[in-house]
Amino acid sequence: MNSDCAIGIDLGGTNIRGGVVCGDELTGMQAQRINPHGTVDEVLQQLFQLTDRLLTPSVKSIGIGVPGLVDEATGIVYDVINIPSWKEVALQQKMQERYNLPALLNNDANCFALGEYYFGKGRGHASMIGLTIGTGLGTGIIIQEKLYTGASGGAGEFGMIDYLDQCYEYYASGQFFRNVYGIEGEEVFKRATGGEAEAIAMYGELGMHLGKAIKMIQYALDVDLIVLGGSVRHAYRWFQKRMWEQIETTAYQRSAKRLQIAVSEQENSGLLGAAALYRNAQITK
Repeated sequence: MNSDCAIGIDLGGTNIRGGVVCGDELTGMQAQRINPHGTVDEVLQQLFQLTDRLLTPSVKSIGIGVPGLVDEATGIVYDVINIPSWKEVALQQKMQERYNLPALLNNDANCFALGEYYFGKGRGHASMIGLTIGTGLGTGIIIQEKLYTGASGGAGEFGMIDYLDQCYEYYASGQFFRNVYGIEGEEVFKRATGGEAEAIAMYGELGMHLGKAIKMIQYALDVDLIVLGGSVRHAYRWFQKRMWEQIETTAYQRSAKRLQIAVSEQENSGLLGAAALYRNAQITK
């Protein structure tokens, strides 16, 4: 086992999850409830409490996945989802001052992609996309073994691109059911599991929109692997057919034939990817 370990932390809107990754092994999972309406310092102290419990002498770096925009050059996080007080927080500086260790931050979708690249379905692929389909549509991009985040950390926000009368995220994520049919995704999943044809048809419609989104992404990046994450991935069997029908309408048939779409089998990809941020930064220097 690698003696150099890394802490990986997944910062959510109601709790923080973390663990220690040594080599390929995730150990010591911890969770910490947070007050999403707390001040910047209150939430920061809760993050410190979790990190303190994970810290051991073998830990050489800390990685944090954040549901918001991250400026990698400054280590500042902006507009963290579900934590209103975190509009602009110098998180990297605060972590490094407290722990005297390298601390790296990134968007949670980027961390998901890294987690799959190093520990999941992306192993063996030089380039891939991690596509998280949950309450939003998030994308992490890895090109030639390097995580690509753009000049200001906003690369891969394909869900925000205009589509129909809204944007792709409106139709190609878990928001679809509430936005179009006024029903929560959890209820649609329950009904589809019970065999209800109407619910299964709703997933097919979502798959059609998702296929168009993937086709658009492929025109931009043309990778050979996309790994699906997020809660909606559990319904893949109901939307894959119509999704592929749209992907296969691409003008570049060779790209469609080469493309593999895999469904993540991990529950901790984001946390694992956060722990791998320092590893990826060293490899790609």
